[in-house]
Amino acid sequence: MTDGESLTEPLTESLTEEQAGRMLAEMNEVIRAGEEMRKLRTEMIKVFTGLGWTQDKIARLTAMSQPAVSKQVAKYKAEDPLPPVGLSLDQGDAPWLEGRLWGLAEEIAEAYPDTARCARHVDAVARGKKRFTPRDVDELRRLVEEDLRLHREELPAGYREAYDAIARGLDVPSGATTDTPASVRRTLAHRIQRDRLGDAA
Repeated sequence: MTDGESLTEPLTESLTEEQAGRMLAEMNEVIRAGEEMRKLRTEMIKVFTGLGWTQDKIARLTAMSQPAVSKQVAKYKAEDPLPPVGLSLDQGDAPWLEGRLWGLAEEIAEAYPDTARCARHVDAVARGKKRFTPRDVDELRRLVEEDLRLHREELPAGYREAYDAIARGLDVPSGATTDTPASVRRTLAHRIQRDRLGDAA
């Protein structure tokens, strides 16, 4: 910039409202996803506390400071004890089934990163751009069904068996409920489903 140039000269080009809206929407999605993950981590600490895990172990696994974990653990112990969290794979509440579907989809996406129809959806879930709304769950089901059909010769039979059980549960809701937050139920089911598929492979 020369001495004669003014900082107050109007820009020859400017962002449109639509461009700014898209840019800020993307930022807001990242911020929202970060807030949701912090809240989920807090809920998971409550679960770990209920399982009797030590503060040292929780701090190490969550990469949190010992004082921060101690503060949360003390708070949870002062509240009514949590009901035990069931970890059996075969549970009928919707968040658990959605978590199982998510785990199955991730396994397929990682096995076939270039051809899996569900890969983009799984990536969007990981980045907080997809939620577990009825519409998004139906879309993920459809994509997983396509992948199971396309790769039926290569995928272990356990993948189809897992999907069939998940689909039956989602099609005929059991009405089961739990006091554990839905995000925690999904996260637990997602991890357990992935581990189970991995063990069977």
